[in-house]
This record gives sequence, C-alpha cells and structure tokens, in this order.
Amino acid sequence: MWQGLQSITDYKKKSSPVMDQVVLLPGRLNNFFARFEDNTVPLTRPATKTCRLSFTAAEVSKTFKRVNPRKAAGPDGIPSRALRACADQLAGVFTDIFNQSLYQSAVPTCFKRATIVPVPKKAKVTELNDYRPVALTSVIMCFERLVKDHITSTLPDTLDPLQFAYRPNRFTDDAISTTLHTALTHLDKRNTYVRMLFIDYSSAFNTIVPSKLVIKLETLGLDPALCNWVLDFLTGRPQVVRVGNNISTPLILNTGAPQGCVLSPLLYSLFTHDCVATHASNSIIKFADDTTVVGLITNNDETAYREEVRALGVWCQENNLTLNVNKTKEMIVDFRKQQREHPPIHIDGTVVERVASFKFLGIHITDKLNWSTHTDSIVKKAQQRLFNLRRLKKFGSSPKALTNFYRCTIESILAGCITAWYGNCSAHNRKALQRVVRSAQRITGGKLPALQDTYTTRCYRKAIKITKDINHPRHCLFTPLSSRRRGQYRCIKAGTERLKNSFYLKAIRLLNSHH
Repeated sequence: MWQGLQSITDYKKKSSPVMDQVVLLPGRLNNFFARFEDNTVPLTRPATKTCRLSFTAAEVSKTFKRVNPRKAAGPDGIPSRALRACADQLAGVFTDIFNQSLYQSAVPTCFKRATIVPVPKKAKVTELNDYRPVALTSVIMCFERLVKDHITSTLPDTLDPLQFAYRPNRFTDDAISTTLHTALTHLDKRNTYVRMLFIDYSSAFNTIVPSKLVIKLETLGLDPALCNWVLDFLTGRPQVVRVGNNISTPLILNTGAPQGCVLSPLLYSLFTHDCVATHASNSIIKFADDTTVVGLITNNDETAYREEVRALGVWCQENNLTLNVNKTKEMIVDFRKQQREHPPIHIDGTVVERVASFKFLGIHITDKLNWSTHTDSIVKKAQQRLFNLRRLKKFGSSPKALTNFYRCTIESILAGCITAWYGNCSAHNRKALQRVVRSAQRITGGKLPALQDTYTTRCYRKAIKITKDINHPRHCLFTPLSSRRRGQYRCIKAGTERLKNSFYLKAIRLLNSHH
C-alpha cells in the first residue's frame, strides 16, 4: 500500500485505487506526524522582562552568507541563493525584524510555517512509521543559528558529559569508544558481564513538550525572556505534508520540534539532559536520540541494571517520550567460561529482543566484541564503489580526480569511526580491508595511505584533542606523570588483549612514544 512512490508521475501509471491512496497520503501522514499533539498542555507564557539579546547587522549578514545555496526553499518560496547573494543588502532590514522578535519574545507565523517532505527510512515502505518527516522551513530563519550559538555559549561545561551530539570535539567515534572502554574495563575483572540496551524512541523530536522544555532551560540558567522566545518558536506552527504535487490541509502544532531546523537538535539534547544514570554501575550514553544503557554486572547481581531500565521507562512517561519496544534491542557480552541463562528485560510488559549483533552509530558491534561482521559489511560497500572508480578511469578522469573520488566515497567508508574498532580487528579482517585499498591504488595509479597508517594518525590526533579538552568525559584517563617525565601519561593496566588494543590505551601509548 505504501511502497515509497516518490513522484506524482509514478502514480499516473498505477490503477485508480492506488491514485486515491496517493491523494490521501499527505493528509494521513500529517495526522500521523502530529499524533503526539497534546491539547491539554497550557500554552500561556509567564510574564517576564524583555529579552536583552540582540544581534548586529554584521552578524546577520555573516549568517546569511553561510546559508547552503542548495538548500530547498521553504513555504515562502524564498530561494537560499537569493538570500546568500543579497546578504549585505538584506541584513539591515532583517536585523531589525530579528531583534524585534527577540524583544517581544515572539516569532512571526510566516517564519514558523513548515512543509513536511516524508523521506522513506528504508527501501520498502510498509507503514506510515517508515517515513521520516523532514521539514522545509523558511531559509530566513537561519537566524536561529545565532540563537543556537548564544544558547550554547551560556550552557555549563559539565552538562551531561555522555551526550556526544551537538557539542564541540564530540563525534560518533567518541560515543562508541566510550561505550567499548566502559564495557572492556569491566570485563577485565573476574565474574563480570555487560548488558547493553539500545533504546529506540518513536519520533523523538515530535514528542518534545515545549512547556516542559522551557522549565528545563530556565533551570540551566537561560534568560526567561529567551525561554519564552523558544516557547513561541515551537508553538503555533502551521504544518502541511507534501507528496509529489499533493499537499495536505494545514495543521497547527504546539508539540515537538521540526526536523530540519538548526535549533531543534540542540533543544532535544537539552530536553533530555536530565536522562542520566542513577546507579554508579550503569551508564546512559547518548548521541542525539540514540540512547544506550550500559549495565556493568558483577556476581550475577542485575538489581541496579533492572532498576535503571525501569527508571528510564518512568522518565520517558514523564517527558512524553515513547519507547519503541519492538525496535529496542539488548545485547549481552559475557566471556565467562561457565555462563548462565540471562533472564530477559521487560519494558511495559513486553520482552526486549536479545540480539548477537547490532548496528550501533554506524558500526556493527557483536556480543563477542569482534569486528568480522563490521569489516565484512564495509568491505562489501567499498567494493561496490570500486566499480564507479573503474568507470571514471575508463572515461579518462585524471589521477587527482580519481584519488579525490576514492577519499570521498571509499576511504570514508573504510575509515569510518576507525579509531573505535580497528585496534581489535583480526589479521584476516585487516587484510580484507587492505585489499580494497590496493585495488583502488591500482586504479588511481597513485600511492594511497594504508589503513594502519590512517588509524595511527587519527588516534594520535584525537588523543591530542582529548588532552586539551578538560570537559571531555574521558579526559581523566590521560593522567600526566611527574614533572621529570614531561609529556608522558600514566599507562592503564590491562589484563586482556581486547582492552590493551582499545582506543584509549592505544592513544596513551602513541602520546608517550611521540615524546
């Protein structure tokens, strides 16, 4: 019924019943995306002083010039190219509008309109939930980038160190390395194992309750007047869904943050900043809405872990977030010789499926913590792209162009988050990866860096960044030795090769070897 047809020209070839479904699809999707709307939440704003935040014409002009010229126009039809080309001429007028908006803690409705373009999450769409709602908003609202920068600059540095998204010097490989180091350090002890719960939320961005968000923003020290501006920004938003040439009737939304806005990801991370572990033996590691509960179990005592999962469920109910139990998975890492049966985890009375492998932030992690599944997957993807590289050479592309294509489309796959997983790869896995590099080298005709060299270089660079960032959650692992041994760091004891070959131990060895 919902087979992901993406243009009205495709529909004309179909039968009349399918055409009827296509015409109705935008309206059904609009209602589906708005299913978390809560009309019981009061929208009245508390009386506060006027917002003291303001921006200069130079700041607005600079922001306009940063607009992606390929960004699609919003409901107002203003193209991003025009805004960028006329940044200096338009900056003065829009600076007055933006500052007046901040002063009154109100956002013009024309700037809040959104056209939702549903993007299929997978090749074969079978239900409405298989569409991701991407919002096209007015390009003029790139002004929210300035608000975002201001909010970021006022936040405390200690805010939720295990939220790795939307923060400087934090990337997916940091979240993966932290998760693996937490698990491997615990598994280095006797009679231990680790349970990892990979949480999936249903339309996390669409469930944000603005009134609750504002309360959390005020507790973080943001100006109450600016909090009111955020509240107005998120409420009273006209929204339509467009599929091909068919557009739904508009709905006015007062819940959620539109996906596609610059400010929405930051607001979501602040909305969930208080979702932290309550027990020392557990960690809740987040990258945007990807949430992982890591339970460190000793002597088969799972009390703290199970209480953590229960507390997370309560927190979700209190914050209007819906756990998708069917897509939530659990993986148990247990290397003990005498393994016991592990009782399943229940969420809302439903058993969470236990898996042997899970795609975690783009990498395939297994319950054996080996990387054959991941390397097989990326080798297959890389080999498919070698075909395009060969075609480019056949068409007469220069060696420089071929090398650039390799770095962008093939090396980016092979070296994705390489600092987190390459150290524990088997010799067989490394040979398979290097064979792809050698094949690409024969095609480009130039020397390409070996993956081992890429891994070592990136480990060293990341280690340097962590040592300079005192707010990084793993900065504490880099403990300097006495002043007589300047530039040297204390090595971490490791009883297993898995821990010894992990990123943080490798990084410390590299730093010590360079001094």
